[in-house]
Parts: sequence; C-alpha cells; structure tokens
Amino acid sequence: MAASNGRRRALQGIGLGLAAGAAGVLGARPAPAAEGSLIPQGAGTLHALLAQLAKAPRRRDFKTIPMILNDPAQWDHEALTAVIGYKGSPKQVWDNTAIASPWLNLMRNAMNAEVWSFKHPDFLCVSATHGTAQLALYDQPAWDKYQLAKLAGDKFPSNTLLAEPAASRKDPADYEAADGVFSPADNSIAVLQRRGAVFTACHNAIWELAEHLLATNVNPDHLSQEQLAADLTNHVVPSVIVTPGAVATLVELQHAGFTYGK
Repeated sequence: MAASNGRRRALQGIGLGLAAGAAGVLGARPAPAAEGSLIPQGAGTLHALLAQLAKAPRRRDFKTIPMILNDPAQWDHEALTAVIGYKGSPKQVWDNTAIASPWLNLMRNAMNAEVWSFKHPDFLCVSATHGTAQLALYDQPAWDKYQLAKLAGDKFPSNTLLAEPAASRKDPADYEAADGVFSPADNSIAVLQRRGAVFTACHNAIWELAEHLLATNVNPDHLSQEQLAADLTNHVVPSVIVTPGAVATLVELQHAGFTYGK
C-alpha cells in the first residue's frame, strides 16, 4: 500500500511538473488577486467569478502578434470566456473610449446604485476599453518607453488611473462618506477592481497604437509593427483581460445579456 501511494504521489508530481512546464512555455501567468477586496456582502456569484479570473492565465510574453487574432492563445481567452458566461445579474458593459472622460466615475456610480439602492450585490460592471482610455491599462514602463503621456493629454503626466488615491484607505463601512472609498475621490481602476469591476483591453487599439508609434518614430527598439504590438500587449497590466477587439467583444457580451452603457 505504501509503495502504491508513493507511485501515485510521484505520478501526481510529474503531472504537476508537466503542467507547470507547459504554462512556462506559453508564458501564461495568473492575474494578481485584488488586494483589500471591497466585494459587497452577499455577492457570492461575483466573488466566484473574481476567484476564477484570478486563476485564469494572462499571456504577456509575445514576440510578434498579427493584425487580426485568429487563435484563442493570442488573447486572454479563458478569462474572457468566464466573463461572457457570468451567471449573476444584473450585468453591464461600458463602451469606454476617452481617458479624460468621466468613464471611471460613471462605472463607480452604476456600482454604487446597483449595490446599495437596488440591492444587487452580484452586479458585474465591465469596461470594454479602447481609444485613449486604453492608455490607462498599460503599465508605467510602457508610458515611459513609448511617451504615452503625450497621447493621454495634459491631465495625465503619468498613469495616475492605476494608482489608489488616499480615499481608498478610508473605512469601507462608511459607504456614505463624501470623501470615502465609494466616493468620486476614489475613481481609480485599482479600486474599482477591488470592488469587482472587470477591465478589458482591445487588441485592435493595441495594433493601431503600434501603427501610430511607428508613424511618429517613437520606436526605441526599432521593432516591426507586429513586434511593437506584441510589446504593447506584454505591457497591459496582468489584471486586465486582453480581447481580440472591444467592438466585437461588446457584441458577445450583449448577446450574453449584458446591458450596454456609454
């Protein structure tokens, strides 16, 4: 019996090793779990989705990427599939295109009213991000390397929308606080993610940004468009879900029962 158990453990170990090796080859890694979760009490379905998304791999080691994605391995397929298949309700997808617009404020307002006014703790709020809004989904090294602040406008000398404002450290039990966690003082991607919001990135916007960078000679590594698009994809923060394209993903989400917000 002991020998049999030993062989079983050995085989399990080999299986785990092979799985880990395969993940390494694909360059996939799980998204980091949101620290200091602000998920509403009673949001069991939403909590389950976020746990699933935290385990879903995000590939960020591309060498080249084509204009049109034709293989699920080229985007965050597993995570996107989980969002499209979300069984909770209600669920809303926002068509966010301008970084200087009130997009985060609108998402925050929708979440506040759904949770506390309409008593829907499992409300899922998704951002279908493209246009200049997508600049907020790249890490600061990409902003520095590709001078993204010039494209974001005067309000954004750096990617401040990924940072957590001082309001994020307020007591979440006081949800009515005018300067608290759920107030306009706390409009940030990181905080909305802690509340359960999901942000997606558009491959088409990545490709078009690569084209723009080439046209304006902002290409320090002298990359081709396929290589530059790959590097930009690799700099999308891992908590975000890369999709084949925002507009097409909007169709898939609406077909799955998501309400459209703009």
